Amino acid sequence: MEIHDPNAHLKLIEMCECFMDTDYPSTIQKVADSPGADSSEEGFKYLALAILYGLTEKAVRLTLKKKQDKITVTIKTDHDKIALRAPHPALFAEIINIIRAILHLEEDKGSLPLILGLKNGQVELQVKIEKQPGKETLKIRYPEL
Repeated sequence: MEIHDPNAHLKLIEMCECFMDTDYPSTIQKVADSPGADSSEEGFKYLALAILYGLTEKAVRLTLKKKQDKITVTIKTDHDKIALRAPHPALFAEIINIIRAILHLEEDKGSLPLILGLKNGQVELQVKIEKQPGKETLKIRYPEL
């Protein structure tokens, strides 16, 4: 009998590697629009795709925000702001849970680095999460390239 101990950090890295050569905007749209049977899997997919899209656009920051019932996702570059298809509420909650699990964040507010080993290198992202009544925000700051 195999004992399976899922590691959220490794799972996110695997998803990033799996989707590295993908058309990020259209794949994000597909994931956001189709509620899958496995919300955890879909959460990893959406998060990996959004992070990779930000990397390819040389982003400064990726922001996922839920205010009341409205969810927005944006990638900010030096010269532009790109709006992504927002995930449905259950998927947004799963993405937040994934980040909290990876970084072991149990408090309403927290900021920690997230290092992802991708292909032959690694990228260090600064993750900030904040929860207030009626509002929850996840910000991922990219390194200066």
